[in-house]
Amino acid sequence: MPPSIRKNRRFFATRLKTLFLEIFTWWHGQTLGVRWHTFRRGSLVGADELGNRYYRDHKDESRRWVVYAGEIEASNIPPGWRAWLHHTTDEPPAERDYTPRFWEREHRPNLTGTPDAYVPKRLLRRSTHARNDDNYHAWNPEGD
Repeated sequence: MPPSIRKNRRFFATRLKTLFLEIFTWWHGQTLGVRWHTFRRGSLVGADELGNRYYRDHKDESRRWVVYAGEIEASNIPPGWRAWLHHTTDEPPAERDYTPRFWEREHRPNLTGTPDAYVPKRLLRRSTHARNDDNYHAWNPEGD
């Protein structure tokens, strides 16, 4: 089979899979309804470094939304775009010249439930002294 046909088949299969996921699932990105709404009423405002695209309703400027590039997770939105989505600022980060302050850290998504989640060191180490159960007495309401 010539490489051009193989490439076209792969492209068609990928597009078909994407369409199938948009129709029947909501956790893989935008749904068919979101795609239709974005096509009809949305105007692209910008994109962030993670590939998320941000839109504004061209009839009602106060309506704003995001189309995630990957997993739909609210912590995947950088702070500047989050401020714009929640109407904290009126100017999107793509339109203003922003330089991070020296004390600001690079944005990281929420890692809870993953192997990279934060676990305090105190929870991981064992107690250095032996546990003495003789010192513990449970409260008894009858006073025994």
